[in-house]
Amino acid sequence: MTSARGPLALGTMMFGAWGNTDETECHQMVHRALDAGITLFDTADVYDAGASERILGEALRGRRERVLIATKVGSPIAGDALRSGLSRRWITKACDDSLLRLGVEHIDLYQMHRPDPSTPLEETLAVFDELIRAGKVGALGTSTFSAAQLDEVHAIAAANGWTAPTMEQPPYSLLARGVEHTVFPALRRHSMGALVWAPLNGGWLTGKYQSEATDANDRAHRQPDHFDHRNDAIRAEKRRIVDRLSTVATDHGMTLATLALAFVLDEPTVVAALIGPRTLHQLEQLLTFDTLSLPADARAAIDAIVAPGHMVNPADAG
Repeated sequence: MTSARGPLALGTMMFGAWGNTDETECHQMVHRALDAGITLFDTADVYDAGASERILGEALRGRRERVLIATKVGSPIAGDALRSGLSRRWITKACDDSLLRLGVEHIDLYQMHRPDPSTPLEETLAVFDELIRAGKVGALGTSTFSAAQLDEVHAIAAANGWTAPTMEQPPYSLLARGVEHTVFPALRRHSMGALVWAPLNGGWLTGKYQSEATDANDRAHRQPDHFDHRNDAIRAEKRRIVDRLSTVATDHGMTLATLALAFVLDEPTVVAALIGPRTLHQLEQLLTFDTLSLPADARAAIDAIVAPGHMVNPADAG
């Protein structure tokens, strides 16, 4: 049996204006996660222009030695092209800014948020290597890189004697299995782990979007132009599949969300799955189980519904 707490990590994209502006509640979520045994916390400088990092840092004050902190660099902050990318100039500045907001002396896992075709990888990897040697960063990661991009990153790092990434953060869920045939084999080639995001597919795998009668605070209302919610065909297909997956979960005495988390954690390459609740109540709902283990016969039933490597919505690739 797999521990329900150990392989779960808390994603904090919802801290701040992107999801929850009640900073007291955000702090409570961090403390509740710690109480549940979660020790890995993931954020990014782009999340509400740094507010997520600041809120997380405040919540972890006095608890730093108990946790691992992961953050990211590269996506444009507040749409500002000068505060984006993976150049030496920006990574150097962004790292110092993140350390200040988090209130820490080093970042345990610093991730390239997305590939940056405008900057040579040699420049990017060289500055990350310097940050690691300076003690500002513990380990290097990538996020939503293709298998070919991961191969290139590792080849360049090896050729120059630079630190190579040890973690990739891809989207992965019962509804988004595209990385199984491409990215996961690359991770195994390079002895990397996967810290997967959206294991509940943005809430779809909680069953909350099985009708049009959704809560006013749900993403369908907060972000009506999100690719799932503006596309009638995608909504209909996901609802059909979620109905069938719910039956599989019920047949095995599991909730749909528990089945979804057990599925991603059953993949040997996955080190942890990021849950990103918006409220304390949502977090509590995800911490109601003691263990996560995918029943052996459940995989065959799942594969018959969503084939290995299939993306129900190609836009879920991130």
